[in-house]
Amino acid sequence: MTVRWGMVSTSAIGRVVATALAGSTEASLVAVAGRDGGKAAAYAAELGLPHSFGSYDELLASDEIDAVYVPLPIALHSEWVVKALRAGKHVLCEKPFAPTAAEVVACFDAAEAADRLCIEGLMWRQHPQTRLAQRLVADGAIGSVALVRATLAVSVDPGDIRRTGALGGGAVLDLGCYCVSAVRLFGGEPVSVSAAQVVDTAPGADGGDLRLAATLTLPGGALGQFDVALDHPRRDELEIVGTGGKIVVTDPWLCRRGHLELHRDGAVEHLTVDAPGLTEPGDDNDDAYRIEFENASLAISSRATPLFGRADAIAQATALEAVRTAAVTGTPVHLRGPR
Repeated sequence: MTVRWGMVSTSAIGRVVATALAGSTEASLVAVAGRDGGKAAAYAAELGLPHSFGSYDELLASDEIDAVYVPLPIALHSEWVVKALRAGKHVLCEKPFAPTAAEVVACFDAAEAADRLCIEGLMWRQHPQTRLAQRLVADGAIGSVALVRATLAVSVDPGDIRRTGALGGGAVLDLGCYCVSAVRLFGGEPVSVSAAQVVDTAPGADGGDLRLAATLTLPGGALGQFDVALDHPRRDELEIVGTGGKIVVTDPWLCRRGHLELHRDGAVEHLTVDAPGLTEPGDDNDDAYRIEFENASLAISSRATPLFGRADAIAQATALEAVRTAAVTGTPVHLRGPR
């Protein structure tokens, strides 16, 4: 069964998704909706999509799609996730799911009520590169995890939607969601969080966070540290440090380089990421998005279980909230531990 996906946005990410799904037998992007019908039609024609709609509600009412992809501004995620679920569609919501854990809970409550799947789109976690790093950690290749360090920085012009706090922009939500998910994936749920931020003071800015650095206390005495920025040169870094070595992932979030570094006893092993269906490493490699949509489609067709579900999405939102609160107040936030 090929799951037919509709997208409620004419944003640039749709071009990436359409390219990634070309030739997939599990998932197909077939429709797009925008607030401007003409723009949506032109967008659909550009990507070769058979259907376009002049409103999000029209797409949700269509029998031509089985599932909805929501890459809207973060502040609009929960509204349209719930509407899509109530319309009987499965949902893949782009990262981060929502600004608050309460909104995430409401979305998954709606999914359960509608008997539909609801999935958070942190695509990097589903790629074989990340799964390889997980296996190495689980097998004790670097001993016990002592530190997870992550970085994601990009350069975004003032006025860009990603720097608009009112729409859910800002460094920690837009970028920090990747880093927090990595800290949690490899180090466990944070026990406490400290953070500091630099507020965006560009003309017309609405006070969102431009840069942020955080330290998270993890179970067993491990630590997590990350920094994010919306006005720095591109940096993508993930390092998992253990008592017996470390794993360095040179392209952690887009997963395009095709290898990991395993550092032990003064030597470095370059481990190739090898799995069926992966394309050649390179900047045009969109395997992470293809794998994400195919895994979601397999779950929708009841041939697989989602790798991450309700509990993970709520824990992720809870951790992000704690980071934001700690940065704003300048006071550590203590969490209840694993939920």
